[in-house]
Amino acid sequence: MVELHLPVLENEVLHYLNCRSDGVYVDVTVGDGGHAEAICQRLSSRGRLIGLDWDNAALERARTRLADKYEQATLVRADYTCLEEVLENEGVRHVDGILIDLGVSTLQLMDAERGFSLHQNGELDMRMDRRQPLSAKEIINEYSAEGLANLFFKYGEERWSKRIAARIVHERENKGPINLSSQLAEIVKEAIPARYRRTGGHPSRRVFQALRLAVNRELDNISTVLPQAINCLVPGGRLCVIAYHSLEDRLVKNYFREQARQCSCPPDKPCICKGEAELTVLTRKAVRPSENEVESNPRSRSARLRAVERLKTA
Repeated sequence: MVELHLPVLENEVLHYLNCRSDGVYVDVTVGDGGHAEAICQRLSSRGRLIGLDWDNAALERARTRLADKYEQATLVRADYTCLEEVLENEGVRHVDGILIDLGVSTLQLMDAERGFSLHQNGELDMRMDRRQPLSAKEIINEYSAEGLANLFFKYGEERWSKRIAARIVHERENKGPINLSSQLAEIVKEAIPARYRRTGGHPSRRVFQALRLAVNRELDNISTVLPQAINCLVPGGRLCVIAYHSLEDRLVKNYFREQARQCSCPPDKPCICKGEAELTVLTRKAVRPSENEVESNPRSRSARLRAVERLKTA
């Protein structure tokens, strides 16, 4: 039997979603269905869970996990940037809570064919939805040195981005295409000065992160889905977002902060907008996993949860 992905911050998600037994909830990154199952356990027959995922393999695992137990669960293969469209197709105007978990599941990482993991020797792919045309292999073999360096710095915050990009271009020009994750991991390792390889995990992890974000347009997608999610909430409805690295978390934090402001006027000018805040922030700081959770699920270590409530006056 396949070991399913452990849901991160499960108790904290349930706390901040504040699930009502007859409520309607959306997990826009349903994955293997761990969070969805936990939400469904809080629902009566009058409640409903709608789950989205663009990875068909993950969605099938979720279908198996939920099919025999929870008739109130509806699963849809869709990119979460299509949230409003999916809800309209399901005949739902507004919902009581939405969860966005931005992580990659353990099973995706372990699947060598997907190319997400630097520890698995598979073809460089990294597409969440394999119907997408652009893969990591195309980026690595077709982008210029400048393009690669910019990508690694922007999405991976990689200090050695120029050295790594130059080494990649040299290798592909002299030895042929770079098609495997193991090839790329070794090239990156060799490009970084030896004394900087000894701490902070595998030296290629930031490059792999950057490629995954770029291939799946993840930061753009976050910026697209957040306003949709707020629009889809009833007054008093809640949105929870779990991020796993600083770029994602910063986007979420800044958006929540902006929408929670009472006034949208420049801070050095008198208020003329007479605006009201759209949200109230429920998490003063990002909520992190407990020591017990990190011990039982090490992959949860980098997770951080932020939650907001749509104001009744919105």
